[in-house]
Amino acid sequence: MIAPKTYDVSRSISISKPIGDVFEYVRSLKKQDEWGPWAKKDPDMVKEFTGTDGEVGAVSSWKGNKDVGEGEQEITGIKENEVVETQLRFLKPFKSESDAYIRVKDEGNGSTKVTWGFSGNNKFPVSIMMLFMNMDKSVGKDFEQGLSDLKDILEK
Repeated sequence: MIAPKTYDVSRSISISKPIGDVFEYVRSLKKQDEWGPWAKKDPDMVKEFTGTDGEVGAVSSWKGNKDVGEGEQEITGIKENEVVETQLRFLKPFKSESDAYIRVKDEGNGSTKVTWGFSGNNKFPVSIMMLFMNMDKSVGKDFEQGLSDLKDILEK
């Protein structure tokens, strides 16, 4: 049995809102708690924000229960009305890093396609855990729920 060395998970949804409105909303780390699935998994999670939200260098850090663990997310790149790139740094229950992104694309007629994804390398000992876990299924479900909630919020 060989453990997967990398992972790449993404999901997309179409939102009936202009690209500028969608991008302004998704670039905010603070607003991710309104639609991201992890805040619901631990309503008592402790959050801290540093830097200017929605700008390169902004950091959201969290400490939560066993379902969300501990870590931080930093905005590493922004292309206006195209993509917000972040680095996820997980500290607990195990250390790992992933590159994440939220990409938006104008679909015309006032609709925007939003793609949320992340990728990384499975280093030891995480690679051993990946023998027993399907990253695409487990995280993909969370991405689908988050994007569905994002759509509900933005289309109100």
